[in-house]
Amino acid sequence: MPDAYILGIESSCDETSAAVVRSGEETLSNIVASQIALHQPYGGVVPELASREHLRAMVPVVREALAKAGRTYTDLDAIAVTQGPGLAGALLVGISFTKALAFALDKPLIAVNHLEGHIHAVLLEERQKGNHAVNFPVLALVVSGGHTHLYLAEQNADTWSYENVGHTRDDAAGEAFDKVAKLLGLGYPGGPVIDRLAPHGDPTAVKFTISQMKHPDRNDRNKNDRNKAANPNQHFDFSYSGIKTGVLRYVETHNMREAADARHRALSAIAKPKLEDYLAHCDREVLNVVASFQRAVVEDLVSKTLTAARACEAATLFVTGGVAANSELRATFERQAAMEGLHVFFPSRPLSTDNAAMIAAAAYPKFLAKQFAAADFCAEPGLALR
Repeated sequence: MPDAYILGIESSCDETSAAVVRSGEETLSNIVASQIALHQPYGGVVPELASREHLRAMVPVVREALAKAGRTYTDLDAIAVTQGPGLAGALLVGISFTKALAFALDKPLIAVNHLEGHIHAVLLEERQKGNHAVNFPVLALVVSGGHTHLYLAEQNADTWSYENVGHTRDDAAGEAFDKVAKLLGLGYPGGPVIDRLAPHGDPTAVKFTISQMKHPDRNDRNKNDRNKAANPNQHFDFSYSGIKTGVLRYVETHNMREAADARHRALSAIAKPKLEDYLAHCDREVLNVVASFQRAVVEDLVSKTLTAARACEAATLFVTGGVAANSELRATFERQAAMEGLHVFFPSRPLSTDNAAMIAAAAYPKFLAKQFAAADFCAEPGLALR
C-alpha cells in the first residue's frame, strides 16, 4: 500500500497545532503553539482569547509543520481536523481553516474526535517503535483537564469502535489539579507544578477522600453499556468536585488563604519559576496538602480503571491525555497493572497534551476506509466518541 501523508490540525482548546504524519505511524513534524502564557494571569483558559490566538497562529503553524516535514501542500493525501469535543470558538477556527484549505487543494477532509486522537497518540508511538501488535480488547483511560473517560476499544479491519464504560460526573481530574493549584497560589497550569512538588510532601498527612458513585448516572440513557452487562453492581464513573471542595475547606479552616495569595503574587513576579522558586515559597503544610491531594486522585484513577479492566476482561491498558504525564500516575499504573498481568502503555509526555500528530494518526484508519467529512460538517463541542 502506498504511503499516505496526512496533515492534522488541532485547535480544540488552547494549543494551535499542525502535524504531518505518514500512514499513521511516522511523525514527520508536530508543531504546537501553546497559549499558556496568555491564559496564566486568569488562572485558566479564557475561550474568547483562545479563539483569537488560534486565528493569529494557525497559518504560521501549518507552514512550519509542512516545512519541517519537507512536504508541500500538493504532497498531502488528506487533511484532518478536530471536530470536537472542545471549545466551540476554538474548534471553529481550525475547522474553517481546514475546510478552506481542503477545498482549495481538492483534498479529502477527515473529521476526528479529539478523544480518539488521544488514544491514537499511544498507537502512533508504539508503531514508531515497531510494535504493531496490540492485544484486544483495549481499555483506554483518557484523562486531562477537560476529560476523564474510560473507553473499551476494538479494531475491525481498518475501523475502530469505542464503548464508553466510565466518565466523570463533574470535574475532570486535570481540572481538579488546576483548581487545587489555584487555591494554593501555585499558578496555572496546576498539574505540572503539583507533580513536581508532591515528592517533597507527605502523601499521608491529610486524609482527602474521593466521592464514590452509589447510583446510576441520570445523564446515561444507554442501558446496554458493557459495564452494566458485565456486572450491574460495578460503577466505573469518576467524581473530583468533592476533593476540590475538601482542599478548599482545609485551606479555609487552617487559615492558609492569606499565605496562598502572597505565594501567588510572588510566583507571578517570576517569569519562569523553577522548582526551587516554588519550594522557597511553600511551607511544609502546603507540600503535604499537594502530596496528599495527588495521592488520593492517583489511587482513585488507578483503582477504578483496574476494576473496569477486570470486569471488561481487557487485555491491554492505554493511559493518555494531559494527566497521563503525571509521574506518580505512571509509576502507580505500571506497578499495579504489572501485578495483574496487564500491559499498560502511555504516550510520551509531549504527545500526552493536545497535539496534531495524534489527530493525523487517528485520521489514517478513516482515510483507508474513505470516511471523509461532508463539506457542511460543523464543530461539535460535546461530541461523543463511539
